[in-house]
Amino acid sequence: MKYTYLHWKGFFLGGLIIANLFVYIWIESIVPRGFVSISYLNVGQGDAILIESTHRKRILIDGGPDKTVLRELGSIMSFFDRTIDIVIESHPDKDHIAGLPEVISRYTVHTFLEPGVESLNTVDDELKKRIHKKKIPDILARKGMIVSLGDGSELEILFPNKDVSGFETNDASIIARYTYGNTCFLFTGDAPQKIEEYLIGMYKEHLKCNVLKAGHHGSRTSTGDQFLHFVKPDIAIISAGKDNRYGHPHQEVLDRLKERTITVLSTIDEGTIRFVSDGKTISQK
Repeated sequence: MKYTYLHWKGFFLGGLIIANLFVYIWIESIVPRGFVSISYLNVGQGDAILIESTHRKRILIDGGPDKTVLRELGSIMSFFDRTIDIVIESHPDKDHIAGLPEVISRYTVHTFLEPGVESLNTVDDELKKRIHKKKIPDILARKGMIVSLGDGSELEILFPNKDVSGFETNDASIIARYTYGNTCFLFTGDAPQKIEEYLIGMYKEHLKCNVLKAGHHGSRTSTGDQFLHFVKPDIAIISAGKDNRYGHPHQEVLDRLKERTITVLSTIDEGTIRFVSDGKTISQK
């Protein structure tokens, strides 16, 4: 009898500890923080970026080449919070969207943003099918759109500025910047240098940002000298897979960044790269 009493007492105490732990995690997930976070997820040869506001409003830009994005999201987001406010497809190439159909199925997504260009891959069709099935608003991203996250931080669409349905997919990449206070993060999809030059014509010195996601995984076709001159980043992020068949990042891009003393961080070496900003300074976590 004594053994049975102690046995059930142990179960009760253990259950109480677990319940308290879950309550702590839940409270931690809803209490506002004093910073925003931007995570360049380790998804191999592809892109996936998670933005979280101080109130944990979330924007996911791209979903990588496979389901790895689910593991990465699970390591960052609370078990109790399955909401992503906006999912953005920078462009419909497989290495940017292959993980998104499962994200759409497994998370509550409020809005989907895309450039409005078609792709021949079947993943694009499956993604659209799941978006339609869950009745998620599908909106074309256009220059001047601003997504406010309610804490003073916002994502501004810089490009496309017109119908890009006839464009090559890389050329149609959504380019956006996320700002919080005096800090700025620029996202470029796979936009090539001709689109970078087009942006320079529109924005010039207003392109300046602290952190730049190097275009097209560090390919020589992106992150041109003139673009770097106007963006003036302190840090460049390269999202690519180890020993990828494209040779990304290309040495020419690394040389351009080195010449301007820009710190280069790669998911190949670092895994997931996470920054936090309090609106004044940016630090890596």
